[in-house]
Amino acid sequence: MALYKEIVTKAVIGKGKKYFKNTYNIETEVIPTTVLGCWVINHKFKGYKSGSEIGVDGSYDVNIWYSYDNDSKTAVINKQISYNDLFNVSVKETADLSSDTDIIVRTLKQPTVSKVDIKDNVISFDIEKELGVEIVGDTKVKIAIEEDEEPWEVLEDDYTEEVDKAIDEVKDEYL
Repeated sequence: MALYKEIVTKAVIGKGKKYFKNTYNIETEVIPTTVLGCWVINHKFKGYKSGSEIGVDGSYDVNIWYSYDNDSKTAVINKQISYNDLFNVSVKETADLSSDTDIIVRTLKQPTVSKVDIKDNVISFDIEKELGVEIVGDTKVKIAIEEDEEPWEVLEDDYTEEVDKAIDEVKDEYL
């Protein structure tokens, strides 16, 4: 009959990912003619536990390079965008959420601009990103143990009296 022991250890007790697509607008002082470039930089984020959900607070900077005055002049406009996203991550039933848990957030797809439009003096753009969340916490693992200990193997030395006599017969004048 096998006995079981429970080991309490840290492990991933919940995991999920979510795709986001958001539309933003930036108003310019002049009427833009063409958007020449749009990029996202400085993406920062942090996860936290909020009741039964996981929250992620983050921000990134959007830089839009555009031309105006019939493509004769250019300008760059910068905007910092903050976000707060909530995840409903299912947790394994053997996990203990009452103890300390760590929230690990990963960017599975960096925020990128997927579409840009110009309407009057407003630049409208879509940003796509994908975030993954892991909850690390205490969990129990059951393992089977055996009661009987394996017997020790007796080891014999290779040293015998014959070896001892051979050592004594070695002459000191071997050089």
